[in-house]
Amino acid sequence: MPLDGLFVHSLAKELNEQLAGGRITKIHQPYPNEIIMVVRNNGQNYPVLLSANPAYARAQVTRIPYQNPATPPNFAMFLRRNLEGARLSSVAQVENDRILHFSISTHDELGDDQTLILTLEMMGRHSNLFLVREKDQRILELIKHVPADQNRVRSLIPGATYTLPPAQNMTNPFGQDLTALAKILLDMDKVDWPKAIQQTYQGFATLSAKNLAKHLETGANAMQTAQDWLAHFDSPQPTLYQVDNKYTFAAFDWDSEQAGQPYDTLGDLLDAYFQGQAEADRVNQQAGTLVRLVKNELKKNQTKEKKLQQTLTDSKNAESFKVKGDLLITYPHLVHKGMHSVEIENYYDNNQLLTIDLDPRFDGLQNANRYFRKYRKLRSAKDYVLEQLKTTAAEIDYFNQIASQLAVASPKDVADIKVELIEQGYLREKVKIKTKGKQTKKPKHVLSAPDQFTASDGTLIEIGKNNLQNDKLSLKKANRQNIWLHVQKLPGSHVIIHSDNPSQETIEEAAKLAAYFSKARDSANVPVDYLPAGKLRKPNGAKPGYVIFEGQSTTYVTPDPLLVQKLKHS
Repeated sequence: MPLDGLFVHSLAKELNEQLAGGRITKIHQPYPNEIIMVVRNNGQNYPVLLSANPAYARAQVTRIPYQNPATPPNFAMFLRRNLEGARLSSVAQVENDRILHFSISTHDELGDDQTLILTLEMMGRHSNLFLVREKDQRILELIKHVPADQNRVRSLIPGATYTLPPAQNMTNPFGQDLTALAKILLDMDKVDWPKAIQQTYQGFATLSAKNLAKHLETGANAMQTAQDWLAHFDSPQPTLYQVDNKYTFAAFDWDSEQAGQPYDTLGDLLDAYFQGQAEADRVNQQAGTLVRLVKNELKKNQTKEKKLQQTLTDSKNAESFKVKGDLLITYPHLVHKGMHSVEIENYYDNNQLLTIDLDPRFDGLQNANRYFRKYRKLRSAKDYVLEQLKTTAAEIDYFNQIASQLAVASPKDVADIKVELIEQGYLREKVKIKTKGKQTKKPKHVLSAPDQFTASDGTLIEIGKNNLQNDKLSLKKANRQNIWLHVQKLPGSHVIIHSDNPSQETIEEAAKLAAYFSKARDSANVPVDYLPAGKLRKPNGAKPGYVIFEGQSTTYVTPDPLLVQKLKHS
C-alpha cells in the first residue's frame, strides 16, 4: 500500500508508543530534506527519521546508520538549539491525513515553559518539515523555504503563521459511524466501490480503497466488514510483498493470495522497503559526475577496442604483402612504370596466377619495396595492438566493476569511489585556493567501513562495496583462514566470512550476498567462487580491487533480496 492516511494512522500509534515521554538527545541532518532525531525513552535510543523527500517522505524509527555531513546544515543547527534536551510529549496525526505533529515540551529564552510542534507533512513534492510555536502557531523554521510566488495558498517561510493544507471536506473513517458507507455501496455497482470510498472517506489511496472494496465483496455485513478492516490499522502486522521483483508494503497482511514477509515494527518494514530505492536515489544525486565519467570511459574504451580489433584483422594480411613483395623482386622485368596491376605465377601456391596491384609511378623493384614496407609496419603493429588490446580490455573490466559498484553503492561508498578515481588519475581533484597566504591542510579521507551481515548461525559476514574497501577487507584486514567469496567472472563485491570453518548454510548465505552485490543480482543460478583469503594474490601494478587466485570451490545460488534485509546489521 502507499503511505496514505491509513498507514500514517498506524505510524502515529507506533511512534507515540515508542517515543512519548522520551528526551531528544541528538539531531542530525544527513541529507537536505531529512533529519534524524534520536529520542531516548525507557532506557533505549530511538533514531527517528523525519523525511520531507519528495519521493520518499515518511516518519519512522530507523535502524539504518546514516552518514552525517562534516558541517551540520543550518536547519539541523536550529533544531539542536531549540530541541536537544527537550521532552517529546506525544505524536499525533491530523485527522486521517498525511500530517504528523510531534509535540515537544521545552523552555523559551526566559526559561518559561513552552510547547513546540515539529510538524511533518508527507505530501509528495509538497512535503515539508516545520518547527512551530504552539501558542501563536508561528513558524520558527522549516526545512524547505517556499517563496510566495510558488505557493499562493499559504505562506511557507519563517515568521509566518502555520496553517494546515486546504481541507478536502471528507470524513475521517476512524471512530465514525460507517452507516453512510453501507448506504452508498447499496446504490452502486461493485466496480465503483473504490471510487466511492475515496470520495467519502479521508486518507484512502487508490490501492487501499480497492483492497477494502475487495473485502466488502466477500463480507456479509458491509459496515462490520469495513470496521474490522479498519481495526487492523490499530494493531498493525507490518508486511512486505514481492511481485515480479517489485515490492509493496502494507500495515497488515491484507493479500490472501500473495505470501508476505512479516516485520516486527512499521519502522523495520519501511527500512526494508525504502532503503534500496532511497539509497539509489541519493547515490544518483551524489554520484552523477562519477556515473557520467564511467559511462564515457566505457564508451571510449569500447570504441578503441573495436578499432584495435580491425587493425589486428588487417595485420593478418601482413604475410600476403610479403608474398607480393617476394614475387615482384623475383620478376621485376614483368613490371613497367604506368602499369596498374600484373599477374605473376605464385610459387608459394602451386604457381597459381596472382594479381598484384601496382602504383603506376614506380617500377617492379620500387613496388616490391612498397609491399615490404607495409609488411614490416603491420608485423610491428601486431605486437603493439595485442598489448593495447590487453590494456583496453583491463580498462573495460575496471570500469564495468566501478559501474557495478555504483549500482549497489550507498552514499557513504560514493566518496570512496571518488577518491579511488582521483588516485587512478581519471578524475581531477578540486583544489581550494589559498586565502591570505594561509595554506589549508586537506583532511585525510577516512575509508568507510564494509557492510556487515550476520549469518543465521551468528557468524559475521563483511562485504566490500567498492575497490578500496575490497582491498583492505580481503588483503589487509581478513584472517588468512577466513573464507573469501566472489561471483565468478563478473564484477562484484568481495565477501569475507569471519570463520575458517563455516557451516554449509553460512557459505550459501554469504554466496547469496556475493551474488546480490554483483552484476548478477537479477540472475538465477549464479556461480560464486570461495576459498581461504590467504590464497589471494594481487599482481604488481594491478588496479584496486583486482586479485588472482586458484584452488577455489564453486557454489551456485540465486540472489535473495529478502535474505539481504534479514541478515543486515541494524
